[in-house]
Amino acid sequence: MLHSRVSFSGLPLFQPILKTRLENTYRMRPDEGCKFDAGRVQQVLDTVLASTLGTTVYSPQGSALLAQSLAELLRGQVKEVAPPRYKLVCQVLLGQRGQQSLLVASRALWDPESDNFASTTFSNASLFAVATVHGVYLE
Repeated sequence: MLHSRVSFSGLPLFQPILKTRLENTYRMRPDEGCKFDAGRVQQVLDTVLASTLGTTVYSPQGSALLAQSLAELLRGQVKEVAPPRYKLVCQVLLGQRGQQSLLVASRALWDPESDNFASTTFSNASLFAVATVHGVYLE
């Protein structure tokens, strides 16, 4: 390979970066025993919410940042227990605890044989949180 610029040592100044090319696996279903386990994810959600929001006081100014950091933390923790080739969608809803009621619903287009979700709620004297994680198999 000829280069127009060469260093004093004789090596080319520009070292080309070789890209690794991966081939398609053509897997349409997860391997046996590698499905999204909603029970394990539910336990992770419960422990993370309880440890993070145990004595947290609700503040309207900081709730958006808290919800975003919670979603990132949950995604990182769930990623450790989720099987490979699953795309995770994390949603966290925070609100001030009062005399109101709340109904949270979601809809998705997915394969019921391989995709699943886990959801949990947490509340203390000042706030409530609803966390949902959808595990969708990435084909």
